[in-house]
Amino acid sequence: MTSPRFDLARWQARLDELRAAHHVPAASLAVLTGGTVYEMAGGVLHRGTGVEATTDSVYQLGSIAKMYTATLVMQLAESGALDLDAPVVKVLPEFATADAEATKTITTRQLLSHTSGLTCDFTHDTGRGDDCLARYVEAAKDVALDGPPGTFSYSSVGYNVLGRIVEVLTGQVWDAALKDRLVTPLGLTHTMTLPEEALGFRAAMSHLGEPGQDPDPAPAWDLMPRSAGPYGRVIASAADVVRLARMHLDGGLAPDGTRVLAPETVAAMQGRETDCPDKWTVASDGWGLGWTLYDWAGTPGYGHDGASIGQYAYLRVVPEAGVAIALLTNGGGARRLYATLFRELLGELAGVRMPEPFAPAAQPPAVDITPYVGTYRRAGVVITVSEREGSPHLLYTFVDGMKDFSPPLDMNLVPVSGTVFAANGAGPSFSEDWMPVVFATLPDGTPCVYAAMRAAPKDR
Repeated sequence: MTSPRFDLARWQARLDELRAAHHVPAASLAVLTGGTVYEMAGGVLHRGTGVEATTDSVYQLGSIAKMYTATLVMQLAESGALDLDAPVVKVLPEFATADAEATKTITTRQLLSHTSGLTCDFTHDTGRGDDCLARYVEAAKDVALDGPPGTFSYSSVGYNVLGRIVEVLTGQVWDAALKDRLVTPLGLTHTMTLPEEALGFRAAMSHLGEPGQDPDPAPAWDLMPRSAGPYGRVIASAADVVRLARMHLDGGLAPDGTRVLAPETVAAMQGRETDCPDKWTVASDGWGLGWTLYDWAGTPGYGHDGASIGQYAYLRVVPEAGVAIALLTNGGGARRLYATLFRELLGELAGVRMPEPFAPAAQPPAVDITPYVGTYRRAGVVITVSEREGSPHLLYTFVDGMKDFSPPLDMNLVPVSGTVFAANGAGPSFSEDWMPVVFATLPDGTPCVYAAMRAAPKDR
C-alpha cells in the first residue's frame, strides 16, 4: 500500500488538541510512512518547571523495553549461541523457580512469548551495581508462578531472566550489550538505560493525578530500579522507537545496510506463538517472540505498549503499509489520547480499522458471579471477587513489593459475556475507561482470573 502524503501540520494540531483534551502534560509522536519518519511534540515535560517538549525529548518506555531485550535474545539464537527450545537451566544453571519441576522445563521461547508461567510484578531493587540482574534472578527463585509452564501470563520476571541470559552469553552487562548490539548499529542517538545518561537530554518527568484533571509531577523522576532494565527501563525519543521498528520492517537491516537480524529471524518474531485469554487490555490477537500481535479486521500488525510510573508509551506497526507509529507521554489520560489518535492515523495511513474501546453493552447480559467469588493471588497482587449489594465486585490490592504502587482499586464488575467482565475505575495505564477482567482455567485445571493480561490463580 502506498501511503498518502503526510500532512505534518494537521497531525501536529491534532496531537495538541487531543493532548490538551486528555490532560496529558507532554507527548511526542513519530510516524514512519512512505519511507520517511515524521516527528511531532507538544506540551511541557515538567509542569513544575514548564520545560517544553520537543521532538528530541526522551521518555521512559516501560514495557516497550521488552522488545529491545527480545531482539538481543533473537540475535543470540540466530548466531547459534542459544537454543530457544532448550530448558533455560542449560544456559543459566542458577535459574530456579518455586516449582522445581517447572524449572527443569521452562524454555527461552516460553519466556519470550509469556508462556513460562513466571509472574510479572515482582519488583525487587538489587542496587545499581553491574550484578543487579544476577541478584534479581537469584531473588526471584522463590516467587510463586502464576501457573504451570504453558500458561499465558504477561511476565516481566521472564524478561529479566532473558536479560540475564544476554549477559551470560555476551559477557557484557545488559545495558552494554544493548548499546553495542542494537543502539549503535541502528544509530539510535536518543536511546539509553540509565538516569545519569538521560540528564544529557530533555527528559520527561512522570506525572500522577486523578482522571480528568491536570496531573502533578511525580515525587521522583526515576521510580524504577536498575534491575528493571530488560523488562521496563529503556529511555528514548519517539523517533528512535520508530527506528527500532523500522529495522524489523526492513527485514533486519539498519539504515546504513548493517544487518542486525536475518529476515527469517524477523519473521519468526512476528509469528504467532500463543493466544492471549485477555484480548482486550491491549487489543491483542496473540503473541509472538516478543511482539504483541494484532489482527485489525484482517490486516495484521504488531507492536507493544509500555507503562512506567506516570509515563505511557505505545508502538504500532502495519507491515503491509510500511507504517510504524510511536507515541510517548508523561501522564494524564494517555490511553484515551492514544486510542483516538492511533485510530485516526492508522485508518488514514494504513487503511486499518482498530477495534472500538472495550466496554460493556448498554444492556449487559445477566451472569451469575457465584462461581467466580473468592480470592485470587499472584506475586504483588491479591484480587478479591465478591457480590456486593447484589452486584459483582472486585477489589484489586497491591501487596509485598508492589504495596506502594497504588491504593487498592475498588471496582464494580459489569458482565460482557459469561466469562468476561468490565471493571470501572482502573486508571490510565490499564484501559480507556474499563479494565477487562477475564475468568479462565489454567492448564492444570486451576480457576484463575486475568487482569492486565496477568493470570492470578484462585485460592483452593
